Order: sequence, then C-alpha cells, then structure tokens
Amino acid sequence: MSVTARAEHVGSLLRPDYLLTARSAHADGTLTAAEFKATEDRAVRDVVALQREAGMPVLTDGELRRESFQSELAAAVDGITGAGLGAWLWGDWHSEEFGDAHVERPADLAVTGPLRKRRNLAAEEFTFLRSCVDAETLKVTLPSPTLFASLWSPEQTGPYRTLDDFLADVTQILCDEARELVRLGCRYLQLDAPHYPLLVDPAWRAFYEQRGWPADRWLTYGVEHDNAVIAAGRPATVGFHLCRGNQRSRWLVSGGYDAIARQLFGAVDADRLLLEYDDERSGDFAPLRLVPDDRTVVLGLITTKRPDLEAEDTLLARIREASAVIGRERLALGTQCGFATSLLGNALSIDGQHRKLALLARTAERAFGTR
Repeated sequence: MSVTARAEHVGSLLRPDYLLTARSAHADGTLTAAEFKATEDRAVRDVVALQREAGMPVLTDGELRRESFQSELAAAVDGITGAGLGAWLWGDWHSEEFGDAHVERPADLAVTGPLRKRRNLAAEEFTFLRSCVDAETLKVTLPSPTLFASLWSPEQTGPYRTLDDFLADVTQILCDEARELVRLGCRYLQLDAPHYPLLVDPAWRAFYEQRGWPADRWLTYGVEHDNAVIAAGRPATVGFHLCRGNQRSRWLVSGGYDAIARQLFGAVDADRLLLEYDDERSGDFAPLRLVPDDRTVVLGLITTKRPDLEAEDTLLARIREASAVIGRERLALGTQCGFATSLLGNALSIDGQHRKLALLARTAERAFGTR
C-alpha cells in the first residue's frame, strides 16, 4: 500500500533530558547497556505518544537512538575511525538569531579498514517502533550513500584507493538494510540527502571537486547510488529529503533548487520529495515544474529551527502559491527538516515541538481535507 499522507515531519525529534542524561551515564560507564536500552525504549514510547497526540498520520521513533541522523552507519560497521559527534557537525554554520559557528572536521576522521557490518543500522529501531503502535504508518530514515563521501579522502592510505570503491561498499550496506527493513514489514523508507543542496555553494562544490567529482557528475553519480537503495527497498514507498543543513537552529548554505532540480527531481526514483521551503533561503516554487507527474511534493513550510508558530493562513497561502506550479493533489505539508538532526537538537522545547506538529496536522487538514 502506498503512503498518501498529506502531513508528515522529516523524522528526527528532540531527545528528552532524561535520555541525554542516560546517554552520558552510559558513555562514562555508570549506566549499563541494558539500563540505557530501557531508557531509550521509554523515550521512544513517549515520542510515539507525542506524535499521536499531535495528530500526525506518519510516525517515526524520532531517531532517538542515534547520535545523528547519519551516524548509524559508522556505529554499525568496522573500518571507520574518528566518527564521533563532530564527524556529523563540521562546517560553517549560520544564524542571524543565534550567531555563526565553525566546527572543524575531526583530524582523525578516516576510513581505515574495509567496511564490515557488525549489526543492522535501523532494523532494531523499526521492530521496537512497530511494537508501540497499532495500524499507523511508520517511517524509517536512512542516509543517502554519497553523504558519506565526506569520510573518505584521496590522501588516505586505507583499503579504498578510490571514492568509487568506498561508496560501492557503503551503498551495498544500505541496500541490505533497506531489504531487511522491508522484510520486517516497513512500508515507508526515507533517504536523507542534505548534501546535494550544498552544491549551490562554491566552497562546498570545491570540497567535492577535490575528491574528483565535478558538481554535475556528482549529482548523476549520487542519484545512481540513491536509486540502488530505493530499488532494494521496494515495494515500500520511498521519500527523499533535501535541505541546506540543520544543526542547533543553524544552516550551512542558501540558494534555490534551480541549479540541481533538473538532475535530481526527475532522476531520483523516490515517490515523495520532502523539500525545505521555510524561508527565502530556499528560493521560489518554480523548480517544482520539473517534478515528474507521479511524485508527491511535501512542502517543508514549517520551520523546526524556531519555536514561533507560523500563521495558518500564511501556510495556506503558500500552498496555494505552490499549487499554481504543481497540482494541489500532488502536494502535502511538512517540516523543513528534523527537530534534532543530531542529539544536540534545535532551539525549542519539547512542548514547542508538539505545538509545531499539531499545527502541521491541523493546517494539512484545512488545506487538503485530510491529514
């Protein structure tokens, strides 16, 4: 059965304080693995209840067990060193409200051995989430394979002499994970690909070109890997999320989808495109004309970076504006990104997060007659 929800959030949700405390205690050895797991289970039950209360038709586990949305690959395999929290946060982050922040790429971040999977990435997340619900639609997020190009460097002397060889193994691991999730009954998978919009920024384009891939080729190459994972995840519905960075209420780049839309929107085999559109940094809706007729666009009009609530009438007006480019029957409403791309989270409370989700569900019902 395909997913037809008209309201959904991207995936990650704020970690409660008791979970963050337990994570620290487990890291310093004062909480056992079993005790920490029990705390994670409690947090997932709580976050499922929060989503239900807000009226969300698509539920996730909030990625609460992850350090960051993409960290589970490094956590589940041997062969990657230096992949602590900084591995997922580095870059130049911007915010007029909170100030800019620079995070250095960890000096010891490297691929030092062949990737060998020790456990599944997200299968445990899904099986526990499934035990918490009845018949709701459940979504599991996975990272786009080429997101991990930032772990590899041409100066490294490890087992992968080329980026192609490294990403071939990454993609195979993610394909295996997608198949296992579908086998377990998952019917909605989402690939997160925030690295593609980075190509609108000259500095990030240069970073990828130093790895041997000019921007145009990088998009084509990346989509080939994405489509391999999508094919492995069928017959599940597949979403594909694009944004411009989201950490601690900050962002990495600005720019519309114009430069990447033709090579992405029509080429990636996903069913639903979850697109950041919460402010002027995202450009206008004109690139939506390039979305194939069989795709749904989830307009990320509700920001997760700030607690202030968008006006419902403003959201409805923006949906009407987008529907002039792409038919309303192919639109849905969503958040621009997750509330907690990493365990650090954005600058709002869990109550504020609930209000955002309730606004999302309520406005989608007004706009489309259903959630």
